[in-house]
Amino acid sequence: MGRSSSESKSADGASVIGEEYRPTRLRSGGDVVQIEQLVESRLDEAEADSKTRPDTDYGPPDHSPFFSLYQRKLLSGTVLSPHETFAHPVALVVAISSRSASPIEDLRTLYTNSNTGEYRLPPWVNNEYLRYYVLVHDEDFDDIKKSTTLYEQMKRHFGLHCHLLRLRSTQTLPSDDGALPLPTKTWTSAAEDLSDLTAQDLTPDDPTNPYIFESDATAIRSFVREMVTQSILPSMERSVATWNDQVLSRRRGISGRFMSLSKRFTPFVGSRSNSPSSTSSGSNYDSAQGFYRPDSPEALMRKLADYAVMLRDYKLAASTYEILAGDYKNDKAWRYYAGANEMAAVTALMAPGIMSSRTRAETVDAWVENAYYSYLTRCGSAFYSLRTIVLAAELLRVREGSALDDAARWLARVVDDRNIGPVGHALLLERTGAYFGAKRGVGTLRSGGRRRKAAMWFVMGTAAWLDMDKRARARACLGRAVELYGLGDGEGEVHFEGMRGLLDNLGQVVEHPGLDRTEPFPDVEEKVEQIQQTTETVDQRTHRRSVSLAVATPSFDPLGAASMTPKSTLPERPGQTEDGFK
Repeated sequence: MGRSSSESKSADGASVIGEEYRPTRLRSGGDVVQIEQLVESRLDEAEADSKTRPDTDYGPPDHSPFFSLYQRKLLSGTVLSPHETFAHPVALVVAISSRSASPIEDLRTLYTNSNTGEYRLPPWVNNEYLRYYVLVHDEDFDDIKKSTTLYEQMKRHFGLHCHLLRLRSTQTLPSDDGALPLPTKTWTSAAEDLSDLTAQDLTPDDPTNPYIFESDATAIRSFVREMVTQSILPSMERSVATWNDQVLSRRRGISGRFMSLSKRFTPFVGSRSNSPSSTSSGSNYDSAQGFYRPDSPEALMRKLADYAVMLRDYKLAASTYEILAGDYKNDKAWRYYAGANEMAAVTALMAPGIMSSRTRAETVDAWVENAYYSYLTRCGSAFYSLRTIVLAAELLRVREGSALDDAARWLARVVDDRNIGPVGHALLLERTGAYFGAKRGVGTLRSGGRRRKAAMWFVMGTAAWLDMDKRARARACLGRAVELYGLGDGEGEVHFEGMRGLLDNLGQVVEHPGLDRTEPFPDVEEKVEQIQQTTETVDQRTHRRSVSLAVATPSFDPLGAASMTPKSTLPERPGQTEDGFK
């Protein structure tokens, strides 16, 4: 991520530093701070709208559009990384214009630059992916017969992965016949959105809604559909079949398991690298540079599993991730290990079918815990750890039932760890309340429901939004809490000391910005201190040995005449000889 600072002078002569976000690559992201800045800018716009238009409704906190934006930017902010291949290319579009003087040579030059030249990807990216060649024909100024002849020549040289794209080069105006507004970008990173916002602020008079001819839109859709269905998907399926047959099947066999055990306990078995940074245990993991070679079995299996996810074969993906997690753990490749555990949990939750709570606790919870701990503690990656929890929690929410409690528990874990900013903290508070609020009770008594827990989390969300002076969101959270407590009609009652006063105070602060929030439980510290003193007094009591647990030591009995059951030894009663009993 590139960031440039521009310095200017304000009206009072003070120096003002303005930061402009300029993505250095198309796929940029992986920064929680930028996600929070983007969401906060949307929240500020909502606050301004609520002041000018009080009837503006952004929906209840159960379906917050701001959390949806937060989640979307977490998923779209995946960067090019060694430990996962979702951002690695599956195809490369090599395009030239029909006006090119030497089109075939230009295509070969572009291919060489992408393979070994200046546009070569990092060494941990597998360079064996599909190349798709496109000839762009200008409908307004070029000859279609000449372009068709050139297109046939391209197919003879480069095979069937070619396409002739016919577009118009004249500028499209809104008043032109067949003009359509260009669709807005959706799966962009937070850095790209911040860059667009900065550009809009710098040039507010420039048009922000470009247009495109309907014929061009139809041609582009046909091109994308043909490329995906006839080239990309078949290429991915062939790769999965090849890697499954040549790598994964051997790893699952007896010889593969034996080699895995040998790598763990024998330092002389396994493939070795000639580089001085390779480990002496025969591992393919380069601990000095922090990645596997792209042609190593571990890297190919990871790419196989990621392709299986994209092709929606979740069963194959989950089993592969589970195998990889063990291999990565043996090699102490902790970022790879965290990624494998994360995707094992995700694919297990995305797979169709019913999952019992016991299976979920024994497998999914363990995978999520391993991924979260490794990302956060061993790798120091707040972005990936947060993505793991949010994605797993949302998938658990879809399964409903007892899975909602697990989803809320994981979000509460992130809230307790406090590794996110204030915006994410408030969003996760209200999202946890939404999970508990979705838990439906059974029967007339609503047994198993979580209404009071949901209301409590919405109350905490209200306080968090007020701390950031976001009163519109605070009002929505407080209204939801009042509804869950049954106080909306004014006839309900909260049977908790101080809670009704807290709700009233929060309502006054939301409606009157000048007021301060009061402490709902002013004597809570004194009560906690009394409880601690009582606990210390109980712990300091002399522990007496129970008489019923005293066991007599058996005497020497070579003939076995004594009873095998130990007898308890009772203390003699005082005055035993004078009580008249023998």
